[in-house]
Amino acid sequence: MPVAAIIGGGVIGGGWAARFLLNGWDVRVFDPDPEAERKLGEVLANARRSLPGLYERALPAEGRLSFHSDLAEAVDGATWVQESVPERLDIKHRVYADLQEVCSEEAVIGSSTSGFKPSELQEGAARPKQIVVTHPFNPVYLLPLVEVVPSVVSDDAFVERAFEILRSVGMHPLRVRQEIDAHIADRFLEAVWREALWLVKDGVATTGEIDDAIRYGFGLRWAQMGLFETYRIAGGEAGMKHFIAQFGPALAWPWTKLMDVPELTDELIDMIASQSDEQSGAHSIRELERIRDENLVSMMRALKARRWGAGKLIADHEASFPETEQGEGLSETVRRTVPLDWVDYNGHMNEARYLQAFGDATDRFMEMIGCDAAYIAAGGSYFTAETHIRHLGEVNIGSEIRILTQVLEGAGKKMHLFHSMYVGDEVVATGEHMMIHVSLETRRASPPSDAIAETLEGYATAHAKLLRPEGAGRAVGVR
Repeated sequence: MPVAAIIGGGVIGGGWAARFLLNGWDVRVFDPDPEAERKLGEVLANARRSLPGLYERALPAEGRLSFHSDLAEAVDGATWVQESVPERLDIKHRVYADLQEVCSEEAVIGSSTSGFKPSELQEGAARPKQIVVTHPFNPVYLLPLVEVVPSVVSDDAFVERAFEILRSVGMHPLRVRQEIDAHIADRFLEAVWREALWLVKDGVATTGEIDDAIRYGFGLRWAQMGLFETYRIAGGEAGMKHFIAQFGPALAWPWTKLMDVPELTDELIDMIASQSDEQSGAHSIRELERIRDENLVSMMRALKARRWGAGKLIADHEASFPETEQGEGLSETVRRTVPLDWVDYNGHMNEARYLQAFGDATDRFMEMIGCDAAYIAAGGSYFTAETHIRHLGEVNIGSEIRILTQVLEGAGKKMHLFHSMYVGDEVVATGEHMMIHVSLETRRASPPSDAIAETLEGYATAHAKLLRPEGAGRAVGVR
């Protein structure tokens, strides 16, 4: 099991801990704050609730989390060390000096700094090449971007290994080509922040109105296409050149105050704080974090369905997870966590999602017998003729469900499946499905290929030796 050491367990350090831990790494935390374990525990609870819901398959088995008061003990055997201490260069230099006395020379020392250049962090270090900026975005366990900033003394092979590790935990490492204050993304945020401060100070808009301008408008476009691709579309069929020709002259107009910053007087600070309280004060910070996470998961799942932007990254990461295994003499066809958007007004899994989960199990079993995408493209498939679902127990957000599939009949054109959904050792639902093989050319029943017929019959013969599942053949009605 790989080991990550987290130096500083605050909001960002806690997010890093969750990202590694939920991707199967052992995580050791070093933080002198007596409240560190509680604070990180709250971040981790949010991560456990949200991150697994991005995927249709279960994440790797969670690693082991431990807290350490001894730095050498925390970094022993660690291949990744993430520094997330306060943004003071003298503190960071002391931390690196202590780290390099006790950590492996092969370990990546990544810094979460949002402002310092790597060359500044490397000053006076025993092994400067070992230190690289790895700047994430909050919440680290959900947002995949991490800006990787090497310096002129950094080793390319070492940086590439850092890239590989970050990709393995589902992140998108973006190499910053040159050292620059605040890297890339924070420079955009700084520009928007400066303009927003002026708009509030000048009485043009409140904090809530500015946020509405972003979340109801360009923020949605940026989330899935970014800046340049959005403007390419704005240029119409003529593309980016036409956009620049049309709107470029506006850059000379005196719109912006980017080169000037309003003085943060007590009056302006109080104005911003009171407007922010009016805008969001009805929710606690923990509630806002959960709302944020639920919104992010829903948006990113939508992007995943389209294999676009951050969604493609999630889909590719999921493809690296190990395939489902066989269990209890039956075929395990689904193992996944119930995502945030599968829950209804009663607080448990929506009944339509039971059908989706059982449909996913059927699709997986079809692949197992050879009725895969290539076979379907060639003109053969199975259609569902009848379905019966029984709801036997509640399934809640974050529950890990697994589905075992038994073939009750597999001969000729018929495929009769019985799915049992488990949470732990409890059967919480069953789905019984009669499938008919069809020709996609005639849309009529037809025999499957010899290879599929033989494989399906083999499953049916093996599963016939097992007990017939309780509830098989039942219809809706009083027992």
